[in-house]
Amino acid sequence: MRLREVSRLLYQMKITNQVMTSNFEKETGFSLTRYELMMFLKETGKCSQTNIQSELCIDRAAVTRHLKRLEEKGYVIRERNKQNNREIFVEVTNKAHEALEKCESDHNATNTLSSSLSELEEKQLSELLDKLMEKKRD
Repeated sequence: MRLREVSRLLYQMKITNQVMTSNFEKETGFSLTRYELMMFLKETGKCSQTNIQSELCIDRAAVTRHLKRLEEKGYVIRERNKQNNREIFVEVTNKAHEALEKCESDHNATNTLSSSLSELEEKQLSELLDKLMEKKRD
């Protein structure tokens, strides 16, 4: 693939990301990163900030900022590990569970975020993005 074709593809991905992220935030009321962070905690239960950082592939400072905002809004609880004061454990609150369930039910009712792709296309896109990420990690 020529450089121009690669740059065009990357630019399309960038613009698509901006539009879809904006639509996601409007529909859910959460930034995509905060939503993913809370979903990870909901699915895994209480875990360390280091685990969150590793799972979401974002730096420590960003995790701390996101968690601080979520904690201020009552969506997460952070507490220091009593055996290792440097480690902080995080878990979602009941308020977060309710908010996430509402997002899910609202989305299922309207389905505005993914209505432009069929289930097969979503699966194919996911596989292609996974393939690109594998290449990046090598």
